[in-house]
Amino acid sequence: MSYAEANSTTPEPDERVVRRAVAGAAMGNAVEWFDYAIYSYLITSIGLNFFPDSSPAARTLLTFSGIAIPFALRPLGGLVLGPLGDKFGRRWVLSLTILFMSGATLCIGLIPPHTAIGVAAPLLLVLLRLIQGFSTGGEYGGAATFIAEYAPDKRRGFFGSFLEFGTLGGYVLGAGLATVFQLSLSEQAMNSWGWRIPFLVAAPLGLIGFYLRNKLEDTPAFQALAHGEPQSVPFGEMLADNWPRILNLMGIVILLNVADYTVLTYMPTYLTQVLGISEAESNLTLIGIMLVMMLLIAPVGALSDRIGRKPLLLASAVGFLLLSYPAVALINLRAVLPVTLGLAVLGLLLLLMLGTIGSTFPAMFPTKNRYGGMSIGYSLSTAMFGGTAPIAISALITKTGSTSIPAFYIMVAAVIAIVPIVLIPETARKSISHPSQVPGTRPELAPA
Repeated sequence: MSYAEANSTTPEPDERVVRRAVAGAAMGNAVEWFDYAIYSYLITSIGLNFFPDSSPAARTLLTFSGIAIPFALRPLGGLVLGPLGDKFGRRWVLSLTILFMSGATLCIGLIPPHTAIGVAAPLLLVLLRLIQGFSTGGEYGGAATFIAEYAPDKRRGFFGSFLEFGTLGGYVLGAGLATVFQLSLSEQAMNSWGWRIPFLVAAPLGLIGFYLRNKLEDTPAFQALAHGEPQSVPFGEMLADNWPRILNLMGIVILLNVADYTVLTYMPTYLTQVLGISEAESNLTLIGIMLVMMLLIAPVGALSDRIGRKPLLLASAVGFLLLSYPAVALINLRAVLPVTLGLAVLGLLLLLMLGTIGSTFPAMFPTKNRYGGMSIGYSLSTAMFGGTAPIAISALITKTGSTSIPAFYIMVAAVIAIVPIVLIPETARKSISHPSQVPGTRPELAPA
């Protein structure tokens, strides 16, 4: 049977089913980034509740460690949950991850403060963040795989972009809630109990995502695989067959996550604590930028279906290399217009990646290894370079006194990412349903 004939055996599902699959998958990403948003936007209140005896600078670093710490278990989550998704199905694992993520976020909002239970408070915070890290290790790879395997080949970029629409939507919701409470409550009330309310909102969000995911069957590609070849391969064989793809993915994810966590997670603290801009002004500016990104992300995904994924990824990487320093220089002027313009430049460059990766990364792996290979590469790279970005940038600014550190950090990541972007095959408008074939490679050269 030819490659084209093999691909034709997996029928494309009804578009209404595709839309429900996209909604269910994107909701998990929304829950994950809702948590990052409320944590980063409420970092002052969290620090005062869990690290009250520290100096302001030390408190900021300790609280940011709550963002970095979960990434210690993220690779383990990818190693465990990814292969399980290839063996037992994408839907089953994704249902577990969203419950763990939202449940842990809910519980953070219920932890008594340091003044009530002492050192147990920060220890419980760390434990819950580790649970979140483990579950998110299997979340992104599974959600991207779920959407990519449901989406029609010719519109995979369009539908895949909604995974990161969930990222931005969750972040905007979290940032918006935090801003509303900061503006409507006194500082004392906010630091005492107001900061907890956004964390409690994670419970209904998680239940909605769990419901959406459980109403769907597993992806057509996985069902075809389950009735044909074995659902999984030995772990060592999977790594041996896919290590170049995993390394390429890790190289691209370095830039994706350094930019993501710098622009979305660290920037609120950078604007307020480093540049001295008011919380309300910085929050509203960032939320406005993200709302514009949400409006544009689906058109970017559709554009990748027309011109390919690689041109957009290369434009993003080269743009970050050339424009990060001018953008941060504008932000450092502290006036509303240049700050907005600088953030808009960084947001547009990030948008080119966010609108494209949801369809790019799953297509880098064959169906039988897709969930595992993507989860392992994504979680390893994110653990090393994503969640550590805010704390590393904060420490470097403290040590050097240079407010240009965010630009230099992103530029280094961009240099690294350009190479794997050039090396990956173009997968736009090509089928990804064959068990062992990767789009852009000849069948006879594909790993056995």
